[in-house]
Amino acid sequence: MENILLHPMYFGCIAQYVAKAKAGTVFFENEDNYQKQTYRNRTYIYGANGKLSLSIPIKHTGNKEGRQLYKDVKIENDFPWQPQHWKSMEAAYRTSPFFEFYEDELIHLFESKQEFLLDFNYQCMEAIESCLQMDISFMKTTEFIREPNDMKDLRFLVEAKKEKAYNLETYHQVFADKYGFISNLSILDLLFNEGTNALSYLEDQNIF
Repeated sequence: MENILLHPMYFGCIAQYVAKAKAGTVFFENEDNYQKQTYRNRTYIYGANGKLSLSIPIKHTGNKEGRQLYKDVKIENDFPWQPQHWKSMEAAYRTSPFFEFYEDELIHLFESKQEFLLDFNYQCMEAIESCLQMDISFMKTTEFIREPNDMKDLRFLVEAKKEKAYNLETYHQVFADKYGFISNLSILDLLFNEGTNALSYLEDQNIF
């Protein structure tokens, strides 16, 4: 099994979890600069009106060049994003087969304020991996890796605006009868719709 290098994401896309399900050790890039319009602070779910973006508001500080380390990015909690995100997830997935099965394992993430985006994303990953019963070996980088050795560089999976098309198998989605199958949404979409079959689905996919 190949070692891989990834960026931590906010309820990462399905392609990221396919990569994690097939990996040896997962290395998470902890020392990079924050970039806008990526899955670092956003995720896409399937709402009643189609693809819906949920974005975590952040505090923009950074240096004179506008650069800020991902691990230093703070969440803007003056905006009530947590109840809004949970309400959107409930509206999208309340009628899905497994929402009630998993909601108690996830709702706590939205009940207390979070300070740092990266820390919160790790909490989200931990909760999802528990729901999926996915046991992964991972490490966090201690310096920025410019040219990875002995690992496959999959950091491009964090790009939301320049996303590649992945040939993922279809599965049941709540609003598919209205808008058809939407591929590579948040891992939440797969979890709430496929439940205990989600890990097997991930292991059966090929994104390369």
